[in-house]
Amino acid sequence: MTDRNEIIKRAKNIRRIKSLRLQREKEVFMKLGAKLRAYLFTGILVTAPVAITFYLAYKFILWVDELVNEMLPPQYQLDSYLPMTIPGLGLIVLVVFLMLVGMFAAGFLGSFFIRLGEWLVARVPLVSSIYSLLKQIFETVFSSKTQAFKKVVMLEYPRKGIWILGLVSADLQGEVEAKLPEPMVNVFIPTTPNPTSGFLIFVPKKDVIEMDMSVEEAIKFIVSGGLVEPKKVRKGNN
Repeated sequence: MTDRNEIIKRAKNIRRIKSLRLQREKEVFMKLGAKLRAYLFTGILVTAPVAITFYLAYKFILWVDELVNEMLPPQYQLDSYLPMTIPGLGLIVLVVFLMLVGMFAAGFLGSFFIRLGEWLVARVPLVSSIYSLLKQIFETVFSSKTQAFKKVVMLEYPRKGIWILGLVSADLQGEVEAKLPEPMVNVFIPTTPNPTSGFLIFVPKKDVIEMDMSVEEAIKFIVSGGLVEPKKVRKGNN
């Protein structure tokens, strides 16, 4: 009887040991799986932005190459003189061409032809409005003497209690400013994820809160939908 009890006791111990061993192995595999998933997501977060950026840049370069090549006469096309296709060669040709156009436009003769062309375009209905708008936009964006946006502000919009980021272009002037009862600012409200679209509103100066973040940081914050947060404000700036 005693031997039988001893055998049963040993069998229970063996089952308990096996159960503990299986539980430990399960925990080890679960931890290993969690680590592998974490490594996978980290790898995606590290490589995806770089890979997508290079892919889009590569596609853009190929598109420019194809566009430039089609604009050239058949006897002067880039592929006819090279044994292989070199990505980016068309982009280089385009940049050199634009630089030459800029050099020509800076001279007296070039300025004369530009003024003549603008005079002719201004006489064409609808086309003149589109050209004028595009010219103003490009002059604003590429001008080194002025900044498209001066600062970032936060304001309550579209109602009290809801806050939104806006970009101040300038203080309000002209007829609109003259018809309003208090000093106002021009605030551009960009949209997510495309900050080039949005709307312009006129806001009283007293109703906006100036932010310490730069315009570039605000754009990244808006485009990412709040995922890319601006740098924290130093304690001295609070």
